[in-house]
Amino acid sequence: MRNSPFWWVFIGIMVLLDIYFFQALKVITQGAQPRTRLIIHSIFWVISAGAILLLILLPYLHFERQAKLTRSTVFALIVGFFFAKLLASLIFMIDDVRRGIIWTVSKFTPPSKTAATDGAGDTITRSVFLSWAGMIMGGGLFGSFIYGFGNKYRYQVKRIRLSFANLPASFRGMKIVQISDIHSGSFHDKEAVLKGIYKILKEQPDLILFTGDLVNNVAAEMTDYIDVFSRLKAPLGVYSTLGNHDYGDYAQWDSPEAKAANLQQLKDTHATMGWRLLMNEHVVLEKGGEKMALLGIENWSAKARFPKHGDMKKAHAGTSEYPFKILMSHDPSHWRAEVLEQYPDVDLMLSGHTHGMQFGVEIPGLKWSPVQYVYKEWSGLYEKDQQKLYVNRGFGFIGYPGRVGILPEITVFELS
Repeated sequence: MRNSPFWWVFIGIMVLLDIYFFQALKVITQGAQPRTRLIIHSIFWVISAGAILLLILLPYLHFERQAKLTRSTVFALIVGFFFAKLLASLIFMIDDVRRGIIWTVSKFTPPSKTAATDGAGDTITRSVFLSWAGMIMGGGLFGSFIYGFGNKYRYQVKRIRLSFANLPASFRGMKIVQISDIHSGSFHDKEAVLKGIYKILKEQPDLILFTGDLVNNVAAEMTDYIDVFSRLKAPLGVYSTLGNHDYGDYAQWDSPEAKAANLQQLKDTHATMGWRLLMNEHVVLEKGGEKMALLGIENWSAKARFPKHGDMKKAHAGTSEYPFKILMSHDPSHWRAEVLEQYPDVDLMLSGHTHGMQFGVEIPGLKWSPVQYVYKEWSGLYEKDQQKLYVNRGFGFIGYPGRVGILPEITVFELS
């Protein structure tokens, strides 16, 4: 990591941001007492220099051996501090554009008509208002990152009623629970996770579906949580599929055989918990003498950086006789790239993967997250003609050990 050019470019950007940010900090503290100003400036540079020094020394500290909560929290604070300063600097840039325009105009205007200087020749003062605005917005963003630490286990139950004209009568009123993106490698509070499981069981679902990313990197991350997720039971069964993190692609392996063994261990974990893992195949669900098909494929993404292990053709084969079909496919980009065009008889597709970026705004009339600039379908319900897609916001978390605005989700569907 220390030899990565990107790593050093990132550190360089952080240094430049600190210098730029400090110029605005000097503006808003110029009226303070010298001692107060010195204290504020010193605190800023101690924190900023500490963050940069930690990033530089990180490869030598064997930080990966530290408790995962401590590790992820420290990273989140550094990244949060970076983005807070970046946001503030964007506001400062507005002020600098203003100053640049005034300076340019002043060069082509007689001195007697130039009124935007501070009496010191060509020096144009920074706006105290915009400096404060940048500080407040940056501070608000950083504060939201800290607040979000307390939301990572705050499971939100989303109730969705879905109507389909071709749904067999025996399945009308059926309750399905979907969870996705458990990411057990990020968990550190077993009792908190267990509360989420109790919320699921309280719904008394007919069917439970898990749409991928059981772990972060390796199958062993699930060992301490097998007994927790084994509690999930439903009359029609618990079914699951794989996500991009389940293949071990983000870990270092001694050999291809070791990586393959890890994947097999993960598959065995699904079986141990009583979950039926669907690997490019389908099962038939029966109720009241009527049937529907449940399809599950391995990870398939339209994004080049994620794997395409899924085989929809294989999973779909033999399902034409069933009037209603549900597809579990981890990555929502699969819906627009393949399902809509080639499989119009798939009535409902369930996905996860995006986590809603664990950061955004969801209030009546406004739904936004930075992830929407990467994924057109990133959370909630989407419809085209008679087909529906639902993107679950994720049960767990990864990277940032928290959630801001986008809470961990348990989705409860009632079919009608």
